[in-house]
Amino acid sequence: MPARTMRAVRLHEHGGPEVLRYDEVPIPEPKPGEVLVRVHAVGINPPDWYLRDGLRNIPPETRPKFDLPVIPGTDVSGVVEAVAADVAGFSGGDEVFGLLRFPSFDGQAYAEYVAAPASDLARKPAGIDHAHAAGAPMSLLTAWQFLIELGHDHPSPFQAARHRPVALDAGTTVLVNGAAGGVGHFALQLAKWQGARVVAVASGAHESFLRGLGADEFIDYTKGRPEELVGDVDLVLDAVGGRDSSRFLRTLKRGGALFPVFFGEYDEEETAKLGVTVSGTQVRSNGAQLAEAGRLLDAGTVRVALDSTFPLADARAAHERAARGHIQGKIVLTVG
Repeated sequence: MPARTMRAVRLHEHGGPEVLRYDEVPIPEPKPGEVLVRVHAVGINPPDWYLRDGLRNIPPETRPKFDLPVIPGTDVSGVVEAVAADVAGFSGGDEVFGLLRFPSFDGQAYAEYVAAPASDLARKPAGIDHAHAAGAPMSLLTAWQFLIELGHDHPSPFQAARHRPVALDAGTTVLVNGAAGGVGHFALQLAKWQGARVVAVASGAHESFLRGLGADEFIDYTKGRPEELVGDVDLVLDAVGGRDSSRFLRTLKRGGALFPVFFGEYDEEETAKLGVTVSGTQVRSNGAQLAEAGRLLDAGTVRVALDSTFPLADARAAHERAARGHIQGKIVLTVG
């Protein structure tokens, strides 16, 4: 009997958005510990275009191994179609969402069906649709593991010390750089949920959006340098990173901390002189944490902002949108 087939987006080579191909492939069989999910929506994240580009921005010694052709993607929302015999807790018809197999690059989410580890999944919040649910897992778990609870003991490939979130409350000021993006808009909302005062840094076009999410102060980085406009900050969550990240050290009070989500460059002598800490981690799949964060989505305490949606067949256009930058929330692929 021939294998059932589905449509999926695959990479046969590395390059720009044009290398994303819409193929017909066999529907995967769930292995022990897995469920088969009929995908309704897929969230797009930076690792998707890192993979498309051949992971050239990741140091060779920490680069995950993979073979071409490969189906990219990690974030899904959909309906359970079948479960492996050893899986308890999920059954056919359950609506679920999850970040699959990260930090490996084997999520295979850009597809009509995906075999997903049950431990990576949580029940989809009933109060939001699949497109919004698919926009949450990686970005929300990143903000959660940086700010609320690490939730795992795996060492980070980027630092020797274990990352520790700092306590946030009404006496804490948090600056979020890149506040309008996927991780940033969740970090802002989680910090507000904890009672903190939040300074949001983004371009001016995002001001009303970010104030609507609860930002207490807004800085348009195109009109002024944040490190000259704000000080006495307890925590900076930098969702942009890169060469300029160290300038945010100057916004911190002594004893403060900078959490870079993406690689940055910092001088140990400067951080010691300023009396501040730089710490990061690498987001990991975690169904239990996603279920906890999902309760905030269900209650409307945290909401998922969608920048744009594209059909799965138009993954190239979605990646082209990502390449233009200034994303407000998340880009999502819809399936079926």
